[in-house]
Amino acid sequence: MSRNAVETVMGALVLVVAALFLFFAYTTSQVSAVRGYQVMAKFSNAGGLKNGGDVRISGIKVGSITSETLDPKTFQAIVQMSIDPSIKLATDSVAQITSSGLLGDNFISIEPGNEDDLIPAGGTITHTQAQMSLENLIGQVIYNQAQGSGGAKSPSGGAAPEHP
Repeated sequence: MSRNAVETVMGALVLVVAALFLFFAYTTSQVSAVRGYQVMAKFSNAGGLKNGGDVRISGIKVGSITSETLDPKTFQAIVQMSIDPSIKLATDSVAQITSSGLLGDNFISIEPGNEDDLIPAGGTITHTQAQMSLENLIGQVIYNQAQGSGGAKSPSGGAAPEHP
């Protein structure tokens, strides 16, 4: 009987430690959505973004992605963001999709502008840049290498002789 009591106490202790760990992890990470004013941005490709994703300025989280939709006329991705009310964005700010590493999540990085005019609540960031696709870059390098090695010429100006 005393063995069952010890096992029960140990199980309860493990559950308490797990709950404390989860509480600590949630409070120290910036997982919570930022409440603030809504801003929209249109991207040619919003691959890898997800609702609740980060919006950052200089690596600091200042907002959250609230929704992603497709514009049926231009077929661009419309991304709605909630920005911290203490952050005021100039009209020439640039939003770009970046990654936090090779295997990390994608987020929106905002480069603040210098204009005096500010983007109002419900406004649009007009300067955007979609993320560069690693697959497309590798494809371009391979294509350029194949084109470059195609007609090698000898230093005398004629075609290089072929060796059997």
